[in-house]
Amino acid sequence: MTVHGEREMLPAVSKAEGTKALTRFTDGFNQAYRQLDPKLNPSFEAGALLAIDQAGIKAAHALRPQGNPGFRALAFQDPHFTVPKQAGWPKYFIADAVSNRKDASGRNTRWFLVFSRDDIAEKWRAVYFAQFPGNKAPELRTKDGYAEAVPLGSGSGLTVAPGKLSRAYADYLNTGKGSVFAPGPQTDGWRDRRAKDARKVGSRIQWKDTASDHEPVALRTTDGGALVFFSTVYHQQQTMFAGATISVPPALRGLVVGPEKKTNRMAFTTVSSQAVTVPAKGSGDKVTVLNRREGKTSVEPL
Repeated sequence: MTVHGEREMLPAVSKAEGTKALTRFTDGFNQAYRQLDPKLNPSFEAGALLAIDQAGIKAAHALRPQGNPGFRALAFQDPHFTVPKQAGWPKYFIADAVSNRKDASGRNTRWFLVFSRDDIAEKWRAVYFAQFPGNKAPELRTKDGYAEAVPLGSGSGLTVAPGKLSRAYADYLNTGKGSVFAPGPQTDGWRDRRAKDARKVGSRIQWKDTASDHEPVALRTTDGGALVFFSTVYHQQQTMFAGATISVPPALRGLVVGPEKKTNRMAFTTVSSQAVTVPAKGSGDKVTVLNRREGKTSVEPL
């Protein structure tokens, strides 16, 4: 009998396959960061994570074209796999494991990696990466050992459908309007920091946030809400006083679009990846940003 993954509710991945995907990610990650070769990233990453990490390696390669043979290899232990049952594509699962990277307190960090693929013939690739306070993610609802995938549209039962989060977050950062997002360092706190940086002596910075076309991933939490991973894109334009010259920092020269030139105007594009909790409809709660990481993807002299 043939079971069709596009119609039947099936586990996204087996533990053996999940382990293999995590190993493949780790091997690819270490090779890419040793060689500083951005062409390697698409073999183990996709989506927002690919955009962020590939740009970072491209920038690093410009500084060290010989690579970084002394790169300390990433290693994981104590892996756990959170697997939903899904019909159709794409399918996804979360692998979380303790890394050999430490936080500011000296504690080993647990990495939460979301893997996805669009077809059974594809390899699993990591599309989101997050870390959570205390190395603990929000508690997810499970049934018979499997997590619950949340629909991206109107059937989500959430205050904001996961498929609309990217636009909602971008609109909030642009305007400050609405009551969807809880106060915090990545919401009103980030807008405050931008306002302080916007106008300094001889310099002005303008921001514009836009929705991303990378598909979000959402899993039901025990309180009826969801843990959602999604991304946005923001653009900065820096303008210095007439006659001044903005220099591209060495760490970003590998991301320059076109030839470098003397100019007092520069544009930067950044991909931002968020992990948030979204409350259930009628709960009265707000969306809370738990983790955000970003990477500049292009620099353009204007």
